[in-house]
Amino acid sequence: MISFELSEQQKQIKEMTHWFAKNEIRPIAMEADKLGKVPDEWLDNVNKMGIHLNTSSFGGGGKTSSKEKKEREGNRMGVLATEEMAWGDPAITLSLPGAGLGGPPVQSSGTPEQQERFLSIFTKDKPRWGAYALTEPEAGSDASGIKTTAKKVDGGYILNGQKIFITNGGRASWVVVFATVDSTLGRAGQRAFVVEKGTPGYSCSKLVKKMGLRANETAELLFEDCFVPDENLLGGEKLYEASGNKPSGFQVAMKTFDSTRPIVASMAIGIARAAYEYTLEFVKQEYPKSGELFRLASETLAEAEQDISAARLLTWEAAWKADQGKPNAKEAAMCKAYAGQISLQVCSKCLEILGPIGLNNHLVEKLYRDVKIFDIFEGTNEIQHLVVARRQYAPYEIRV
Repeated sequence: MISFELSEQQKQIKEMTHWFAKNEIRPIAMEADKLGKVPDEWLDNVNKMGIHLNTSSFGGGGKTSSKEKKEREGNRMGVLATEEMAWGDPAITLSLPGAGLGGPPVQSSGTPEQQERFLSIFTKDKPRWGAYALTEPEAGSDASGIKTTAKKVDGGYILNGQKIFITNGGRASWVVVFATVDSTLGRAGQRAFVVEKGTPGYSCSKLVKKMGLRANETAELLFEDCFVPDENLLGGEKLYEASGNKPSGFQVAMKTFDSTRPIVASMAIGIARAAYEYTLEFVKQEYPKSGELFRLASETLAEAEQDISAARLLTWEAAWKADQGKPNAKEAAMCKAYAGQISLQVCSKCLEILGPIGLNNHLVEKLYRDVKIFDIFEGTNEIQHLVVARRQYAPYEIRV
C-alpha cells in the first residue's frame, strides 16, 4: 500500500527544497518576470551548487526487481521537490540547468552510450540545458500528427520541419526531436532523435513572449535539411525494428508523459499552494473576524485547501506507482488534469478575495498568469480525459 507518511529522506528533500525556494527563488521571482529572464549570474551560482532540473531520475512505470521496488523513491522525491520549487516560482524552476523534459526519453529509451554521452554533460563547471521538441503548429495535443520528416540517407537522417513552444529550446545543448520517416505508417513511422546545438540546419528561429512563465525561455526551432547521424537516433535502429507491437517514437513520447505529467501536476499544486497561503494570511490580518466577508473568504479558502490536498494525493499515487515499476499512464493523466484544473480555480478565487490589491504587479496576479499553461501543456485536459477513458474501456475492447 502507498504510505501517506513521508520517510526521513523525503522529509529532508521537502525541507531543503522549500528553504531554497523561499530564500533563493522567491526573492527574485517578480523581477525575473518583469525582465522576462532569469539572471545569468543567478543561474551560474545555482549550477555551481549542483542544483539541476534533472527529471531523468523521475522514470515512469517499467520492470524492476523486488529489491528495486522497495528502494526506488525517485518519482516521489521528484514530485515533493518540484512542488516546493514551484511554490517559489514555476518559471525559475523550469529555467534551472539540467536535462529537463529531455531527460526522461534519453534515460528510458536511449542506449547506454547515449545516456552517458548526453546526460553526463550536466556538471558544475557550466550551466547546460536539455530540451524536448514534440509540439508543432499543426500537432499539439494530437502527438500522432507531427509533420517533421526524417529521411534516411547514408550514415543518418535528414530532418525538415518546425517545432514550437519548446522549453529552454534556444539555449539547449541538445534537444530530443520527434519526426516521421514515413507518414503513411502513422505512429509506427515516428522516430526520436537527439539533435545537438550547432548542427548545420538546426536553428532557433525566435523566442516566444507569453502571458505567464515569462522568465522561462520558450523557443521555436527550425530543421532545414538538418543531418543527424545514426548514433543520434534515440535507442538505435533495434528499438524500432518490427516486433509485434511496432515500437515507435510515439511510444517514446507517451512513455515520457507518464514520467513528466506527475511532475507538471506537482508544479501546478505548488503554484496553487503559494496563492492559497498568501491569501490566507491576508484574510487573517485584514478581514474583521466577525464580518461576512471573513466567513465567505474562509469557506472559499477551505475548499481551496481541500482541492489542493486531493490533487496532491492523486499525484503521489502516480509517482508511487512509477516507483513500484507499475504502469501509471492513467494515474499520471488524472493527476495532471485535476491539478491543472483546480490550481487555476484556486488562483482565480484568491484574486477575487484580494480584489484590486492583487491586480497591480502582485505575486498572486503573477501566479494566476503562470498557472494557466498547466491546464494546457503536456496534454490538455481533454487529452488527459481521453487517456483515462481508453484505459477504462480497454477490458471491454471498446475504442474511444
